[in-house]
Amino acid sequence: MKNALLKIIIFSLTLLGCTSAWSTDVDTLLAEKQAPYGVVFEIVSGESGLLSKLLPAIKADIKKLRDRFPGLPVAIVTHGNEQFDLLTENRSTETIAHSLVEQMVKSNDVDVHVCGTHAEWKNKFPEDFPDYVNVSATGPAQINDYVDMGYELIVLP
Repeated sequence: MKNALLKIIIFSLTLLGCTSAWSTDVDTLLAEKQAPYGVVFEIVSGESGLLSKLLPAIKADIKKLRDRFPGLPVAIVTHGNEQFDLLTENRSTETIAHSLVEQMVKSNDVDVHVCGTHAEWKNKFPEDFPDYVNVSATGPAQINDYVDMGYELIVLP
C-alpha cells in the first residue's frame, strides 16, 4: 500500500513539472515571425475515449502550423488514462484514434508517445501498443526532453 501511494505521489509531482506555465497555444505560435524549433502536444486526463475527440483538432492544428512553418517537427505525448485508447486491443473500438495516429505517424512525420510507467501500473507493456506508438519510460520525462530541445509545449485538453 505504501509503495503504491509513493508511486502516485511521485507521478503527481512529476506531472506538476509539466505545467501550463510553460505552455503556449497554436494561435500564438502562428503569429510568430520565426518558426519554433518544434512543437509537442501534451495530453493528460482520466478520460478514456478522449483521443478520438482531440486528435482531429490536433491534426488540423498541425496542418496550420506546417502550412506556416513547413517541415516543423511535431510530437504528441499522451500520459493519462486516454493513452490506453491506443492499445492494440482497443483498435476496433477506438478506430478514430488509431487511424489518425497511424496516419499522422506514417504520412505527417509526427512522433506519438505514451507513458510506459503508467502503462505498467495497469499491467500493459510496450508490446501491447502498435508499432506506430512509441512507449516512453515516462510521459513527463519525454515532454521535458522535447522542451529541453527547444520545442514549444501545448497542453491539452
